[in-house]
Amino acid sequence: MKILRSALVAVATLGAVSATANVPLVTNYREVQETLARIATEHSANAKLFDLGMADSGRMIQGIRIGDGPIHHLVVATHHGNEYGSTEVALAFAKDLALRPISGQTLHVIPVLNIAGYDRRDRREPANGRTWDANRNYPGPCGTEGPFTLKSTALIAKFLETENITASATLHTYFPAVVWPWGLSSHDISTPYDSDFTKLASAATIESKYQIGNSTDVVYAADGTFEDYAFWKYGIWSLLFELGFTHNPNSRQIQEMIRVNLPGLRRMFEMAPMARAEDHSFKGKCDISLKALDRHDE
Repeated sequence: MKILRSALVAVATLGAVSATANVPLVTNYREVQETLARIATEHSANAKLFDLGMADSGRMIQGIRIGDGPIHHLVVATHHGNEYGSTEVALAFAKDLALRPISGQTLHVIPVLNIAGYDRRDRREPANGRTWDANRNYPGPCGTEGPFTLKSTALIAKFLETENITASATLHTYFPAVVWPWGLSSHDISTPYDSDFTKLASAATIESKYQIGNSTDVVYAADGTFEDYAFWKYGIWSLLFELGFTHNPNSRQIQEMIRVNLPGLRRMFEMAPMARAEDHSFKGKCDISLKALDRHDE
């Protein structure tokens, strides 16, 4: 089921228009905060800003809470600072939700988790004299590169608990796919809920036509990721969105990512179960040799 990398490169090349077009619509975290504030002001009946907490950089990780329903969900983007396309999709989704909240739900959208990396367009996040891959920084049944050596990951993990998050979408670039647990170093990658995850991912990709499947099978094994942690620890219905065809989308490519993914994100949350999965422990065996497959490029 794997997509050939050469095909992705070809598509990305066709979509590029010029070097000068490779400019994000929002250029730094200050502008992200301004965009969130504008959404909250223009849609004050539906949306309210919230602070997740202070990152290692000393800057506040901010999000926007939309709707007032008893079922709480989460969208978090930009674990990797160079994946600014995911930030744009998260902001666009927040604006769409503020216009039309999902009945019975409260959606929390955090457009940038890795602030320092985002402002430098660097995948990794600095803390304690070194840099870390934020999406390898969570505990997991097959290990981690952390855990929680970053304040950002510790804060979002606590948020999952305190807000009783039921379903989550984590946004990345650039391998057009929507995938689910398990995505760790194991050959035992099935869950008791593969059919449920398939339905959610299928609904999320009607417009995009992205590939769907298990994360390890479609992308590669990676230990310590948010999506596996959320399901393993809490039974959260966690989907990973790998958006678009490049880490450096131009404005036109960003608009296309927004166009084909916003309806699917909304549909996913509308269809998500109203309660967390009960049987979410990992019962397989880890295979340390698979760790070598983690390229740290998605």
